[in-house]
Amino acid sequence: MSLGSGTGRRGRLLIGLLLAAVVLVTVGGVVISRLVGGPSPERAAAPAPTSATNTPAATPSSPPPPPGADITGPLNLLLVGVDTRVSVPGWEPHADAVLVLHVPRGLGRAYLFSLPRDLLVDIPAFPKAGYRGGRTKLTHAMSYGSRAPGRAKQPSAAQGYELLRSTVSGYTGLRIDAGAVVTFAGFDRLVDSLGGVDLYIDQRVASRHRQPDGRHRESAPGGYTGPQMVYEKGNRHLTGWQALDYARQRYISGGDYSRQRHQQQLIRALVGKILDQGLARDPDRVQQVVDALSDTLIYVGGRKLIDVAYALGGLPADRFALVGLPGRSVGSGGGYRGEQLTSVGRRFLTELRAGRADAYLAKNPSLRIKP
Repeated sequence: MSLGSGTGRRGRLLIGLLLAAVVLVTVGGVVISRLVGGPSPERAAAPAPTSATNTPAATPSSPPPPPGADITGPLNLLLVGVDTRVSVPGWEPHADAVLVLHVPRGLGRAYLFSLPRDLLVDIPAFPKAGYRGGRTKLTHAMSYGSRAPGRAKQPSAAQGYELLRSTVSGYTGLRIDAGAVVTFAGFDRLVDSLGGVDLYIDQRVASRHRQPDGRHRESAPGGYTGPQMVYEKGNRHLTGWQALDYARQRYISGGDYSRQRHQQQLIRALVGKILDQGLARDPDRVQQVVDALSDTLIYVGGRKLIDVAYALGGLPADRFALVGLPGRSVGSGGGYRGEQLTSVGRRFLTELRAGRADAYLAKNPSLRIKP
């Protein structure tokens, strides 16, 4: 079937949406349903993500070019899960999880890596929010940027994303071409519409948030109370709420680094299932999954979401590399200040910008996360 057909087009779009969006709904965002596009002017180290080719004009005898046909890469997406509580007046959103998807020129390869939420970084001044700049944890970039000084307005996560994007661009040296902050809404339905997901759980994980029957645990001073859902080590089949709950847990052995690994493994498993099931050949199933995403993403600015998603739709599943960047805690006077990447982790970013990521991963195989 040609890519110009309705079924093939929707199937290709679905895979691209998962690469650009499933990442988002698994990492912990709970409020904002918004995709923010546009290049970051700060430290634009990589070339522009779209390279206009001489795409032939449509003729009566040929179908029009697919959306995003002129996107050739490289492409960097900033994917953010936000810890925020709209029911609390004045609550400032924090970046609870920060992932970067780097797709080199040609769009035939992708690297997904996480940055620790407590990574010590230089956050640039942001006059729009009255922030003068400083060195602190990455998670605070979202909250500092979200402020609306002198105005009786709720903090804006979309505005906070702008400062987070500048901060990540400055730290990684990558031009951030688009990004997203999304809600949990739709994720349960997304996974369930696929019939759940099969995942190898690499360590025992006890949930802080859910009971074994899926009900939320009651909040209490100092934590949560009630029986806990436990994910035992081994091959498991997870429903929608279980997959989301499992990917959120960070008070486990390995802390946030283990959570980063689990999120990436879940993303890879979902993408693999879509490819294995051949959903592009099943228009009804495709529509179910697309409907599950419909209330999760709203695109604002930049290239159209359909263009980016369709451009990524041809990425082979076995060329989707999960990368874990090692780090360690930083202290001052016996107190915890945050995290920093090891020299091996920082060097990966250098090699990634230079187009030598595969060679570096071959020399440092421990950086690869097993699906």
